[in-house]
Amino acid sequence: MSNVLEHRTWRYATKKFDPSKKVSENDLQTLLEATRLSASSYGLQPYHVFVIQDQDLKEQLKPVSWGQSQITDASHIIVFANATDFGEELVDDYLVNVSETRGIPTDNLKGYSDFMKSKLMDLPKDMKSNWTARQAYIAFGNLMQAAAELKIDTCPMEGFETEKYNEILGLNDKNLNAAVVLAVGYRSEKDETQHLPKVRKSKEELFTHI
Repeated sequence: MSNVLEHRTWRYATKKFDPSKKVSENDLQTLLEATRLSASSYGLQPYHVFVIQDQDLKEQLKPVSWGQSQITDASHIIVFANATDFGEELVDDYLVNVSETRGIPTDNLKGYSDFMKSKLMDLPKDMKSNWTARQAYIAFGNLMQAAAELKIDTCPMEGFETEKYNEILGLNDKNLNAAVVLAVGYRSEKDETQHLPKVRKSKEELFTHI
């Protein structure tokens, strides 16, 4: 089996973390860089990522995360927060970055700027929020797979009260919304879930070759 499949077979949604085991700073930075390098539509990355290690804050988040122990036992909790709305500054700021990174005059990027704005600016606010959340999920998936390559356990979590997360983390004032949460750390030996066979649809059921 190739490493690609080995990593994906090894990972599972960890239900019980070992609170005594912490992700090293070096590994954490590798995970965050993998997240930063993730693909996103037009390269705009319309989201922000909160990396939570503070135990007191995790204790505050646990009751509004359906009481799930992963929140307090995992080494880090990573919250992907999507932009709830945006204007032309999303594109303008990105193209300044492109100009500085690639040494291209901003005037030469006007055509690309106009194209992106024509596709994004007239979207209704709810569609903008839906689109930014989907972009956050792309980065979220990349982080999970990078963790698996490092043999770091994760648990993707949508079981939380979004409004309470937004309140506790002060996201409303930042035009952000908690989209999805990833618990990161190391599995407990007592987590029986790790021994269960992975259940997925068969290739015949899942794929259609045309």
